[in-house]
Amino acid sequence: MDEVKSIVTYRTGEYGRIIVKLAEAIDSRGITRNRLSSLTGVQYSIIDRYYKGKRIERADLDFLAKVCYVLDCRVEELLEYQKPEEADKAPE
Repeated sequence: MDEVKSIVTYRTGEYGRIIVKLAEAIDSRGITRNRLSSLTGVQYSIIDRYYKGKRIERADLDFLAKVCYVLDCRVEELLEYQKPEEADKAPE
């Protein structure tokens, strides 16, 4: 059995990170942030924050469900986990 890891002593970022891929999802479908805001009923500023992938500390599951419904996609198209060694190499 694999060893269970603890994050109690880790600093933020040492355990990887979650990448928000809303930009890729809506751009590939030709939908604008403004249109997604209208279709989901979510404020443009929130859509824009997720689109840019900045200042997101907690994911809103209701928001993600609305986006998945409107875009007819799976949550895996919107979020991606990067392991610590991958996160170190990726631009922020």
